[in-house]
Amino acid sequence: MKKTVKVGNLTLGDGNIYVQSMLNVPYEDVDGNVAQAVELEKAGCEIVRVSVPAIEAARLIPAIKEKISIPLVADIHFDYKIALKCVEMGVDKLRTNPGNIGSEDKVREVCKACRLNNTPIRVGVNSGSLEKELLNKYGSPCAEALVESALNHVKLLEQQDFEDTVISIKASSVPVMIKAYRMLSEKCDYPLHLGVTEAGTERMGVIKSAIGIGSLLCDGIGDTIRVSLTEKPVLEVKAAYDILTAVGKGKNTVEIVSCPTCGRTQIDIIGLAHKVEEAVANVHKNIKIAVMGCVVNGPGEAREADIGIAGGKGEGLVFRKGEILRKVKEEELLPVLLEEIEKL
Repeated sequence: MKKTVKVGNLTLGDGNIYVQSMLNVPYEDVDGNVAQAVELEKAGCEIVRVSVPAIEAARLIPAIKEKISIPLVADIHFDYKIALKCVEMGVDKLRTNPGNIGSEDKVREVCKACRLNNTPIRVGVNSGSLEKELLNKYGSPCAEALVESALNHVKLLEQQDFEDTVISIKASSVPVMIKAYRMLSEKCDYPLHLGVTEAGTERMGVIKSAIGIGSLLCDGIGDTIRVSLTEKPVLEVKAAYDILTAVGKGKNTVEIVSCPTCGRTQIDIIGLAHKVEEAVANVHKNIKIAVMGCVVNGPGEAREADIGIAGGKGEGLVFRKGEILRKVKEEELLPVLLEEIEKL
């Protein structure tokens, strides 16, 4: 049976997929970090992570938690004292690798503090930071090496009777990432955090993340996701929800299906599709909207849509589940569509 892990007011492993992002403001700028965390929560982010590279950076924890209601994760590397300080400050989860924080005594201290404060730990292995012995053993940061590294770190926690654990094994190679998570899901029951690390800027980063994260979600693998982009973090949240919608796990998000146009198209379907997308950007309903360019095939091809429009020459049809509701002038298509969406 799959383990569940409480992170703040959320439960990883409960069947839901939770969206994460990470702050990218220098830790010295407390106000900037707080403002970005608030912005991310408003955008729909459900778990936010902050880097804590120095002991003084732990002051970010209470400052951020005072202004947001979503769980906060502290990203720790090497220094167990920083981890202890973040737990003391009330962080909702640590992201650290026990093998990197020193002796068994130090790992024991961190586990003890986390246990007393109900603070889970995410073991986060990346292809770019694999141990030298594993790279020598496997010759490259392959899926097998990632899985072995993660399970080695988890074992250090289990030796301290600590199992309040989440695991991620991210790679910049999409095929390696997919293979690694599939292997890991067969070897353990811990909740899994999905992501393609160093995915790139928005264009390619979203494509890589959609393939990697989306493939695993379709397999039923994954409990929380982060789309890692070299962009503003808000774009990561938007992309994550788009991926969830595409794999049928949308959370009050609109899915738009639209035809690629052809020689039969007699209206500006490209422009209309963009207008529809913009108009429903803040609609929070689990609905599918179709924007079709042909009144002949449109309603039939998009019969699965909750509501849709199909253009003709100077006019078009508004339909629901393939059934025509009415015919309207071209300029009335968008306002009538929005009117019908309100009724849903």
